[in-house]
Amino acid sequence: MSRIAAVATALPPYRYAQSEITEMLAPMITSDPAKQAVMRRLHEGSKVATRHLVMPLEQYREALTFTQSNDRFIDAATGLAEQASQRALDRAGIRADEVDLVIFTSVTGVSAPSVDALLVPRLGLRENVKRVPMFGLGCVGGAAGIGRLHDYLLGHSDDVALLVSVELCSLTVQRDDDSMANLVASGLFGDGAAAVVAVGARRAASLQHTGPEIVDARSHLYPDSGHVLGFTPGSTGFRIILTGGVADVVDAHFSHDVIEFLGDNGLDLGGVAEYFAHPGGPRVLEAFARALDISDDALESSWRSMAAVGNLSSSSVLHVLADSLERAEHRSGDSGLLFALGPGLSAELVLLRWPEQYGAAA
Repeated sequence: MSRIAAVATALPPYRYAQSEITEMLAPMITSDPAKQAVMRRLHEGSKVATRHLVMPLEQYREALTFTQSNDRFIDAATGLAEQASQRALDRAGIRADEVDLVIFTSVTGVSAPSVDALLVPRLGLRENVKRVPMFGLGCVGGAAGIGRLHDYLLGHSDDVALLVSVELCSLTVQRDDDSMANLVASGLFGDGAAAVVAVGARRAASLQHTGPEIVDARSHLYPDSGHVLGFTPGSTGFRIILTGGVADVVDAHFSHDVIEFLGDNGLDLGGVAEYFAHPGGPRVLEAFARALDISDDALESSWRSMAAVGNLSSSSVLHVLADSLERAEHRSGDSGLLFALGPGLSAELVLLRWPEQYGAAA
C-alpha cells in the first residue's frame, strides 16, 4: 500500500486582511455603489480573514493582459513550487534525485514547458523523471493528485512520487466585471502552493518517519453539471464560472458516494476519525457537514484554513492535510477521508489510514 511520506506548503510573502483587499478591489471591479455594497457583504460573509497574494496589493491596479498575468504566473508558480517541494522532500528525508514521478496541477496559469519541467534543474530531479502535468481539474486537483500518486505507486512499490500544486487565483480576478461570480470569487480565493511526497509499499518500509497509508481513491463526474463551476479563457485571463449549484450537487450526491466508497473498503461513516475537506466556501463546507451528518466542528481544520488563507483551489485540501499532520495526534488504525469538488462537476475521494506501527514510528 502506498504511503504519504510528507506534506509541505508555501505561500507568497504578501499577506493582507480581507478588508484591505476588498477596499482595493471594489472600485476596480465596479463603479456602481450598490454593487460595491453587495461585494463588501459577500466578502464579509466569506469567513476569510486574511489572504496571501502573489503581488503587492497596489500592483493589482494595473490592467494586465492575459500574456502579462500568465508570465507572472510562470515565474511565481515555479518559485513557490520549488519551495513547497523542497520542504516536503526535506521532511521526508528523500533526495530530489530519488524521485521517480512528478505530478503537477494548476488551473490558474499555463506553461509549456510545464512547471514540473522547470522544476527539474531547480530541484535537482533526474533528467529521466516521469512527469504528468494536469490542467483543468481546479479545486479537485489536490485530491485527484494524491489519487494518481497512489495509482502509480501500486504498480511501482519501490518508487518515490511527488505531487506539486500551485494556484495563483488572484491573477484571475477580472476588472470591470460585476457578475455575481466575480464578486464572490474576488473575496474567496487566495494564492499558495503545496507538495506531497508519497512512496510505494516497499520503499515505505525503509523510512523511519512517514504519514498515513493511501488505502483507496475514487473519482466521480456528475452529469449535466459542467455549467456549475469552471473557467472561461479570454483576453484578460481566466474568467470564473461559479454558481450556487456546487452545494446543491453535494446535497444530492455526496452522502451516497461517500457511503458507497467507505463500504467498499469495509467502513462506514462512524469509522472515519478525521475529515480533510476542501474549503470551497461556507456554503460548500456546510453542505459537506450535512451530507456526512457531522457537526461543523468536525471540519474545523478546513474552516481554519479558509479563514487564514482563503480558498487556494487545488492546493487548499493539501494545506488542510499538512496542518492536521502537524497539529493533530493520530492513532494507529485511524482512518481519514480527504475529499474535494472541482469543475466537471467532479469529486475526488481519498481514504487514508494510519498504520498499526504508526505510534511506534512517530
